[in-house]
Amino acid sequence: MKVAIMYSGGKDSTFAIDHALEKGWDIEYLISIKPTRTDCYLFHFATVEHTKDLAKILQIPHILESCSVADPKKEAQIVKEIVEKQQKTSPVNAVVLGGTGLQETQLKSIQNALRPLGIEVFASHAGEEHDLVIEQILNKGYEIMITQVASDGLMPWLGKTLTKENFKELKKDSVNYKFHIGFEGGYADTLILDGPIFRNKLKVDSFEKVVEDKYCGHVKINKLEILDKEVNITKE
Repeated sequence: MKVAIMYSGGKDSTFAIDHALEKGWDIEYLISIKPTRTDCYLFHFATVEHTKDLAKILQIPHILESCSVADPKKEAQIVKEIVEKQQKTSPVNAVVLGGTGLQETQLKSIQNALRPLGIEVFASHAGEEHDLVIEQILNKGYEIMITQVASDGLMPWLGKTLTKENFKELKKDSVNYKFHIGFEGGYADTLILDGPIFRNKLKVDSFEKVVEDKYCGHVKINKLEILDKEVNITKE
């Protein structure tokens, strides 16, 4: 099967790539949408611009576009225009989203947009328990940075790296503050810095926290490095 993957650079979309590789699917390209505003319905805001570095590491063709609207139908239209254009040169059977399928607005909006093209849209780990999916991600060695939060109880996690050790603490907080443990529904967003499918890794040298209110904030990365065995490339 030939697929395109919606790619924010976060844990779920990265694990969707991992899943596709394990299934032996042909990943034709990655689609990343960087909003110019923080209130989009379908797309992550924080750190999406760094997908270009991750896609380069993955050696997968990558399309990065911007979004200036906050309307699910109009946002999904951006995806449709990208896929429709790519069908001429890099046709796909499906567009894959990360997660377990609970992000209903995103899933249904993109499904509706791509239905006229005859392209299937589904979540890579649909129906699975998200806490178990995260445990799989952590057990595989992925390094997860929490880059955006929008819930009571999550502000202390902003900018932190999620590990097997502190995941238990996050699970307790999710129960106490009633946010989804996998962050589906917009509770938080992440950026993968390293993992088994990457030839190189990202190292964040400098970042700042932009706090919007007592519940909401995001990370702005000022300086990062792409690290491999021979060369360190500094990005500012």
